[in-house]
Amino acid sequence: MIIRKRLAAALCGALLVTVTGGLLPSAAFADSGDPAGRPAAKEPPKVELVLDVSGSMRARDIDGQSRMSAAKQAFNEVLDAVPEDVRLGIRTLGADYPGKDRKQGCKDTKQLYPVGELDRTEAKTAVATLVPTGWTPIGPALLGAADDLEGGNATRRIVLITDGEDTCAPLDPCEVAREIAAKGVDITIDTLGLVPNAKMRAQLMCIAEATGGTYTSVQHKEELSDRVSQLVDRAAEPVVTPVATQGAERCDDAPRLKAGLYADRESFGQHRWYRVDLLPGQELRASVSIAADRPVNRDHGVLLRASSLAGREIVRGEAAGDGRTDVVSTGLRYPKSETDGTDDADDTDGKPAAETVCLRVSNSFSAPASVRTSPGLPLELTIDVTGGPRDAGDAAFLGLGHGWWLLGLLTLAGFAAGVLWGWISRWRIAVWRTN
Repeated sequence: MIIRKRLAAALCGALLVTVTGGLLPSAAFADSGDPAGRPAAKEPPKVELVLDVSGSMRARDIDGQSRMSAAKQAFNEVLDAVPEDVRLGIRTLGADYPGKDRKQGCKDTKQLYPVGELDRTEAKTAVATLVPTGWTPIGPALLGAADDLEGGNATRRIVLITDGEDTCAPLDPCEVAREIAAKGVDITIDTLGLVPNAKMRAQLMCIAEATGGTYTSVQHKEELSDRVSQLVDRAAEPVVTPVATQGAERCDDAPRLKAGLYADRESFGQHRWYRVDLLPGQELRASVSIAADRPVNRDHGVLLRASSLAGREIVRGEAAGDGRTDVVSTGLRYPKSETDGTDDADDTDGKPAAETVCLRVSNSFSAPASVRTSPGLPLELTIDVTGGPRDAGDAAFLGLGHGWWLLGLLTLAGFAAGVLWGWISRWRIAVWRTN
């Protein structure tokens, strides 16, 4: 009986897969760079561990050991577990200059082990020589680490391990992190604070948030080892990397975007323009997110507006926040019917003429007087161009567009599966009665 039930369930599942299998989008691998659907080749991910070796690392408050000893042991464990495809480097801060000259102490950062294929023995030997020495130049160390990771299209991550606040202001490390993010080089900075106080915690959280990274408070050696290993492993995971772009002040000068994920920066209260070409029978789907990577005033909003080259508004999406959210997002959809004409392209070669859609991103953020407004706020724009409905009005009907066909086929599949299950059940009962 159990075998028969499982067989019937399998038959129903097979029927459902057969009916719906052909509905999966064939464009899933359209941009993979390989006809067989394999992802395009990409450089190995790069990670640089930035270790604080300042004098305060002598403190013995991590499981009865000094902070430096705990960090060295954690590094040895991490180095043993680094994935083979990760290119790892190590940079130090405060490791060499023991004097009191602040100007000299704030230059005390160097690359201990270059970013590249890992020789575990050599890297461990380099870490073993470290002795807590000097200042805490976090800002200069982050700038140096960003330079170490330059070049190529690899995923890049900085992991900062420190036990104190930066001692080299006015080069504020939080502002440094924002400047790194504003360059569009796609570097994520994760921070780990060893036995942190409130002020140190706030600074490290600000550094991490500026680049989309994470902050972790560490009180024990095992926590340090586990967290650094997690972050190194995370760098090896496949991610979608936004393409750096720069919006214009008007549509005529805006960059022409295709389907993909894009990153930009937008100043407080600014408008940024982008362009997308849309053929008849296609549908534009766009969304935008703006992150508050610094303190902002309450009551702000984001507007995404699609218009024609002539300035006629087509559709808009808007969202508002109240100061308690880190990210405000909105989106829009614009289906272009196959029968639609166009005013901004000529059909001289027999091909359908494309319509240029102008996308304007606006924000109403404002900052307190004590907060710097430069660089602008991080902006992420997603563009997707899909097959649209036959009539532009179809997509507005409950927002389903061609989804009605899918809904109908799923309904028929469910009905057929129910009939099949009922027939099998009756047959099973008949056999049971006969026997």
